[in-house]
Amino acid sequence: MTDKPAIGWVGTGVMGVSMCGHVLDAGYPVTVTTRTKARAANLIARGATWAATPAEVAAASDMSFAIVGFPEDVRQVFLGPDGLLEGASAGDVLVDMTTSEPALAIEIAATCAERGVEAIDAPVSGGDIGARNGTLSIMIGGDPDPVEQVRPVFETMGKTIIRQGGPGAGQHTKAVNQILIATGMIGLSEALLYGQQAGLDLDTVMGSVSGGAAGSWSLSNYGPRMLGGDFEPGFFVDHFVKDMGIALREAASMKLPAPGLALAHELYVSLQAQGLGRKGTQSLILALARLAGVEWDPSETET
Repeated sequence: MTDKPAIGWVGTGVMGVSMCGHVLDAGYPVTVTTRTKARAANLIARGATWAATPAEVAAASDMSFAIVGFPEDVRQVFLGPDGLLEGASAGDVLVDMTTSEPALAIEIAATCAERGVEAIDAPVSGGDIGARNGTLSIMIGGDPDPVEQVRPVFETMGKTIIRQGGPGAGQHTKAVNQILIATGMIGLSEALLYGQQAGLDLDTVMGSVSGGAAGSWSLSNYGPRMLGGDFEPGFFVDHFVKDMGIALREAASMKLPAPGLALAHELYVSLQAQGLGRKGTQSLILALARLAGVEWDPSETET
């Protein structure tokens, strides 16, 4: 027996499976569901209980978390006929950790409030590495009391946990995060291609630039993957295109030009057109190499 609140979890993708694993490791009882039960097999083997629907997850839980793919998935998981709200009771807390639309977060919070249920939007940054290491940045929108109620669970998954304001504020903050990353990934890809074409040893170049003013999380974490030809997802191209699309629409609603973001969006859409939507965001270097008519092959620069 435990005095910890019962936790529900929906979504066991690249990040969700590690995040839920940290909650289990902290001793919380967890009920989980996902589209394919096999994706939750490791969590079930570690003690999680399987449920067939999000509604069943919420019925068994005091706090329910979801990290899924797209806004339409969020709507279905939270507000659908078998969604979390359908199974929740007054006083429960529902937490969306997907990167989604601010307006949808506000709608979910308002709809939940009609049933006496609290709702929080809490998108995350840090990719698969941050999820595995429990070092995610968690950007929170919601009322102060439920946020503090959930904070101990957030602390199992992340290191930077900041409430940004009311419903939707977490999603707006994640848009800021993605705008920062988008143009940074262009610079990272351009720089490594330049180094390759100049005939430099890119491993030693990385050693020189990563500790100076050019250093960044993307350079330190995605740069080595790019050098190793590892384009498997820490974060899917498809999901990043979705995130940038949300940020572009929000910027347009503010009559705010975002040319750097628009360029990154177009380059990543070109990756989707090349069939690379399920690869990692570090694959951007392949789009720029193709644009330049060169091959990305850092092995040729090794000395």
